[in-house]
Amino acid sequence: MRRMTDAPRQPADRLSRMIRSGLRRYPAHLAGSVVTPAPRSAGAVSTQPSDRFSRPDPASAVWLGHATVLLRLGSRWVLTDPVFSDRVGPRIAGRTMGVSRREPPPIEPANLPPIDIVLLSHAHFDHLDLPSLRALASERTLVVTAAKTADLIPGGYRGVVELEPGEAHREHGIRITAFEPNHWGSRYALDRWRGCNAYLVESDDGRQFFAGDTALTRNFEKIGRVDLSIFGIGAYDPWEHAHATPEQAWRMAADLGSDRLLPMHHSTFELSDEPHGEPLARLLEAAGDDRATIVRLDPGQLWTPNGD
Repeated sequence: MRRMTDAPRQPADRLSRMIRSGLRRYPAHLAGSVVTPAPRSAGAVSTQPSDRFSRPDPASAVWLGHATVLLRLGSRWVLTDPVFSDRVGPRIAGRTMGVSRREPPPIEPANLPPIDIVLLSHAHFDHLDLPSLRALASERTLVVTAAKTADLIPGGYRGVVELEPGEAHREHGIRITAFEPNHWGSRYALDRWRGCNAYLVESDDGRQFFAGDTALTRNFEKIGRVDLSIFGIGAYDPWEHAHATPEQAWRMAADLGSDRLLPMHHSTFELSDEPHGEPLARLLEAAGDDRATIVRLDPGQLWTPNGD
């Protein structure tokens, strides 16, 4: 992968742009939270076939929308930031108050293969979704999460492991190491002490890097080559201080020496002002002649290293 130069900085009026952005979007979403029928909860039965998960590929990935990626590592399954709900946000008077999903998830939790590890990057509502976590709870499954977030995890799991940046945990022959992204982990305004992680996932089937949410940072440069990097490319206008632009995501993947880049955190929820479809178009333009290294998946589509 070739490297990109820094994208232009945000203008000095960033704060006013953020306020205007929120006012254009959130009142309508909040009104919809109240006046529309209660959204479908995560865990509803789906007719989506699951035979794709019986393939013998030792390593594969399925993008399930937003930051939810299903990774197969040998006989084990790792799921990142699972969000299957139609709407994400705090629960008030029995309703979820927040942004709605553009399209239903391609697969429901009940139709996933048995999950061995759930990876949680941080506590924001669009990454740590309690209805989805309740639907996935199993005595088989271990949750690996950021520091000071274990209290948010519902019961029913085999265990919960918190990691600080620099710490690692080994499970089922899979080593998970936490790294510090350029983001923050609070769930509400006053709990900014909660952690926020990106993760390197290493096994006999390769090295995968899940960035979670991050703005441009050099914190990942020493990780070394990875087979697959998973970076967010959306929600940057006017939030570039919190979420990388497509060009910045490409640069960070290039700094890793990533063989492949799977873009996420776009097209699922309306969190920002960039036009729908722009993040992927800008990423492809940034990649230029190397665009074949970008793993372009529709939600629910299976990717394997050999391209089948």
